[in-house]
Amino acid sequence: MSVVEQYARAHIVTDADIQAAEQDAVPVVLRYDPDTDPRVVHIRLPGGDTHDWTCSRTLLEQGLRAPAGSGEVRVWPCGRVQAVVEFHSPEGVSVVQFDTKALMRFLGRTYLAATEPVHS
Repeated sequence: MSVVEQYARAHIVTDADIQAAEQDAVPVVLRYDPDTDPRVVHIRLPGGDTHDWTCSRTLLEQGLRAPAGSGEVRVWPCGRVQAVVEFHSPEGVSVVQFDTKALMRFLGRTYLAATEPVHS
């Protein structure tokens, strides 16, 4: 099976000036490795290893339709074309807004990768 890695642009949601926040999309890496754990996806925010989050693929998918999650990662739809992922840590909370299409495309690729035949 093959690793799926997709780069996406996302917006960090803050209480700063809305116009400035909308212009500051950040690069985010979405990663799935079915050989390591086929139930988990990784989301890496800019800033190195301390910003690498994991959550279940099911949680991410459910959160695109209705609020889902508790604890460290929560996901919910935000209007018709965006989704919010909220990451909780002892240092605080990071709230990231994605285009739903990017997350759906990534999830679709993870399901294809999980069902790929193994080539010898």
